Amino acid sequence: MSEDKKLILVIGGTGAQGGPVVKALTSDGKYAVRVVTRDSSSTEAKGISSIPGASILEGDTYNEATLRKAFTDVDYVFANTNGFAIGEKAEIFWGIRLYELAREFGVKHFLYAGLEYASKLGHFDPKYRTGHLDGKDTLVFAVPLGDGLCPLIHLDDYGRYARWMFDTPSESSGLNLHVGTEDIAWKDLATAFTEVTGRKAIYKDVGLDEYFKLGPFPNPDAKIGRSSGLDDPTLVSFRQNFSGFWNTWKDNLTKRDYKLLDTILPDRVKSIKEWMIKTGYDGRRAFVLKGASS
Repeated sequence: MSEDKKLILVIGGTGAQGGPVVKALTSDGKYAVRVVTRDSSSTEAKGISSIPGASILEGDTYNEATLRKAFTDVDYVFANTNGFAIGEKAEIFWGIRLYELAREFGVKHFLYAGLEYASKLGHFDPKYRTGHLDGKDTLVFAVPLGDGLCPLIHLDDYGRYARWMFDTPSESSGLNLHVGTEDIAWKDLATAFTEVTGRKAIYKDVGLDEYFKLGPFPNPDAKIGRSSGLDDPTLVSFRQNFSGFWNTWKDNLTKRDYKLLDTILPDRVKSIKEWMIKTGYDGRRAFVLKGASS
């Protein structure tokens, strides 16, 4: 690696969000990227290792010894921890520990990928607690959203926003950048789907109980997180977590600065309809997050 090429450690680089980040960072040879993964033989890891400028370090991201190897000679860090795999308590700990290690190893720019602190935005009303933030011929989009607006993001643009933050530290240092493609009501999502695909679609506003009966969780009362054990009383269930998640969007607690996002990426995907066309979205259910189908 040339002396002027910066090395970026990407935590979560084999995931749905981390993958586009790796691709954006290595797109022109300016950066080299190191990705930690438990299984270097996985399809995701092989895909990353085939990208010029990207390398794989095999080990457990949530292990001190592995992280010390991973942080060696690193200039920048992008960290996206997996709360669904390790649970809320462990995710908070490792978020702090990753920052501490970044300081110890002299990392010049530390970028932590998170979501809105829903509990704080909702004045700590438990209805907003979200652990991972903090049909036939007619397709039915059924969620407990009411008339609320939900932010969605094109993952390729997500990666390019991360790249911008590393390219412009003078502008991005200390910045909480809330990214999104569009804040959209689900009735408008259904309309866009029909316009793009020609298939009839409707939005059905359901209650939380009905939502969890419909899916997508086989056991909504199962606890989220593997590392602490299922008996850990601090772990929240999928029901608790996603009740907070939908309540946060239903009550419109968050907002994004789309003028700023347009300034950063003038050619970003600007609407869900545009995203559907670009990606060929056909309404079929697919699990994006690693381990989400289990």
